[in-house]
Amino acid sequence: MASQTIGVGGHDIEVSRLGKELFPGDGLTKGDLIEHYRAVADAMVPHLAGRPLTMRRFPDGIGADGFFQKDASDHFPDWIPTVEVALRGGGAVRHVLADEPAVLVYLANQATVEFHVWLSTVADLERPDRLVIDIDPPGGTEAATLHGVARRLRECCEAIGLTAFVQATGGRGYHVVAPLDRSEDFDAVRELAAGIAERLAADDPDLLTTAQRKERRGDRIFLDTGRNAYGQTFIAPYSLRARPGAAVATPLDWGELGRSTPGGHTAATIRRRLAQKADPWAGIDEHAAAAGPARERLDALGN
Repeated sequence: MASQTIGVGGHDIEVSRLGKELFPGDGLTKGDLIEHYRAVADAMVPHLAGRPLTMRRFPDGIGADGFFQKDASDHFPDWIPTVEVALRGGGAVRHVLADEPAVLVYLANQATVEFHVWLSTVADLERPDRLVIDIDPPGGTEAATLHGVARRLRECCEAIGLTAFVQATGGRGYHVVAPLDRSEDFDAVRELAAGIAERLAADDPDLLTTAQRKERRGDRIFLDTGRNAYGQTFIAPYSLRARPGAAVATPLDWGELGRSTPGGHTAATIRRRLAQKADPWAGIDEHAAAAGPARERLDALGN
C-alpha cells in the first residue's frame, strides 16, 4: 500500500511508504517507526511538551546520511504547534513543539528517527528546568563501571539538594538529570553542572575526566556538561536511536540501573516495559530544586 490515513488524537495523518526499511539488518520499517512512536507517545509527550525540538531524520534509512532539522517554518500542517526561538547571534528559528501524540506520528512519517529536546521550555527559554550530565565512555567500558559513576553523580546531587534521575541513552552511556525550578539562567546551571563533574573527576582522575578535547581524555570516561546551554539539546526519553539494534533512550529507576546496559531497551522491548511499569520519570517535575542554593552547598563541600 502506497499510503493510508490514520487517526491520532482527532487528527487524520496520511502515512506513506510504510514498508520502507529504515534500519537495515534489524528489519525495522517506517511502519514500525510510526508504531513505536504511537506506542510510547503517552509516556514520551510529557518529556517533549513545550520544548523546542530538533529532529534527526533519515529518509533513506540509517545506513545513509541523515540530517538534523531545527527549522519548521514551512511544510508543516497548521495544527502542529511551533515556537519562534531567538538565535544567540541574531535572527530566529521556528521549532516544532511535540505537545501531543499526533505530532510524533506526523514526524515519524517524515522519517524522524531521533527526537532531541531543549533543557528549557517555552515558559522561559532562558532558564532551564533540567540539568544534564552525560556519562560518555570510551568504547569497551563495562556497564558496571558506568553504573558506579552514575551512582556517584546521584550521591553528589543529593548532597547538594538536587534529585537525580537516570536514563540509558540507547547509545554508549547514561544521562543523569536533575529537575530545576527555573530560578537560574543557563550560565549558572552550566557552572553548577561543571562543578559537580569536576568534583567527581578530581576524586577519581584515573577513571573520569572533564577534558573537552578528545586527545586529552585518554581512555577515561568523559563527564560532559556541555548540554547545559541555550539552544543545546539532549536525547528525549523513549526516542529511538539511529544505530544498529534500534535501541531506545529509556528512563530507569535507580534500583534497576545495576541490571541495565546503555542500549538494553529496544523498539522490540519498550512496549512490554511500558505495559508492565510506569515511566520512572513521570513525576520528575515534582522534584524541581533551585540551582543557586545547590551551588552554594557544592562550594561548601570543599575539597
